[in-house]
Amino acid sequence: MAPYASIVDLIGNTPIIEVSELSPNPDVRIYAKLEGQNPAGSVKDRIAKAMILAAEKEGKLTTGSVILEPSSGNTGIALAMISSIRDYHLKIVLPDNVSIERRQLLEVWGAEIISSPGSEGSNGAVRRAQQLAKENPDWVFLYQYGNEANPEIHYTTTGPEILEDVPDITHFVAGLGTSGTLMGVGRYLKEQNSTIQILAVEPPSGESVEGLRSLEDGFIPPVFEQWNGIDLLDGKRIIRPIESLECARKLAQTSGIFAGISSGAALAGALRVAEQIKSGNIVFIVCDGGWKYLSTEAWTKPIDEVAESINRIIYF
Repeated sequence: MAPYASIVDLIGNTPIIEVSELSPNPDVRIYAKLEGQNPAGSVKDRIAKAMILAAEKEGKLTTGSVILEPSSGNTGIALAMISSIRDYHLKIVLPDNVSIERRQLLEVWGAEIISSPGSEGSNGAVRRAQQLAKENPDWVFLYQYGNEANPEIHYTTTGPEILEDVPDITHFVAGLGTSGTLMGVGRYLKEQNSTIQILAVEPPSGESVEGLRSLEDGFIPPVFEQWNGIDLLDGKRIIRPIESLECARKLAQTSGIFAGISSGAALAGALRVAEQIKSGNIVFIVCDGGWKYLSTEAWTKPIDEVAESINRIIYF
């Protein structure tokens, strides 16, 4: 294997593993795309690279530029890794109740953390970043929720990778966060085969599964609207926090995949789909690895106790 020029060149081309041992239906196969294998540890590596490259191409970023972004962790971490290499000063608006591992990773790569109230979740971080962007027009506000490079990179990389590895895919399941993964992968797959079903996973309105969002809570990511999300999606599965925890544990204990809790939510959605169809091949996104959440004891404490603490700690 030839050496890579930069760690950034390792982003993408993540493996897919079959986890049909988890399927409740013997005629439905389930596949997990392991996005935690990206160098900064999550699916957000893809959009961080894409947004920075797009801003450089447009002339918005030059050596020493200040980048601003709201994040509950993974996008910020990926941006921090790339910014450290490319000599940008990164400011991340971060809810103050994220897991300590994510805060430490941002510090490892030199990001400046601007805290927002944890009680306001990721929406509060977005509002704070938007205000800072207005007050500091010389900062480069990438804004993953409205940045076309977000769904576009999934359209050009993640979608084709999935179809190459699972050419007989019938259903794609992913969490609804910024909606970039669903919109980009979904549009690509639909263009190749209009019968493939695209399904979102979201929490019930008013319940907290950070990293995912309910459209019923009032904030609709601009990229969801720009990419005609209502028409693209074939449906959604509502997954409660305790189901996400149960499936994250099941993924680790049965399939050996140690993944974050939002990946448990995606698996829970895939299992719901498997119960409702006669046969098929489901691919779901494993967004990141569980190692970023070890301090939360989400895998070792009694599950009811962990589920109750979700309102205090951002796990996802």
